[in-house]
Amino acid sequence: MRRLVALAGGMGVLLGFWVAGEALVSVARLPMPGGVAGMLLMAAALKAGWLPLVWVRAAAELLVRYMGLLFVPPGVGLMLYFDLIGREWLPITAAAVGSTMLVLLTVGGLMQRMERRG
Repeated sequence: MRRLVALAGGMGVLLGFWVAGEALVSVARLPMPGGVAGMLLMAAALKAGWLPLVWVRAAAELLVRYMGLLFVPPGVGLMLYFDLIGREWLPITAAAVGSTMLVLLTVGGLMQRMERRG
């Protein structure tokens, strides 16, 4: 029962940050998804110590554990656009490879900096 309460509370906190991100993007007319803005707000709150990690840990662990299931709907949705993907395969492939390399280089660089700091 205690774990269920922690899970529900954590989901509520995550949803709150998502809604806050959506509101921020809408009000400030930022060119980014509201979920990303909410995630950045939550990361800042965690880093500043305003949000204790224990409040969101159970919900975050559950979401990470079943992350594969969250990719099924977009994967199924891609099947609707096979003809478009077939026509535009080169820019799509270039964007996927380029963005993957950018993420790998960024995360690798950040990890090396964090390891040097200890």
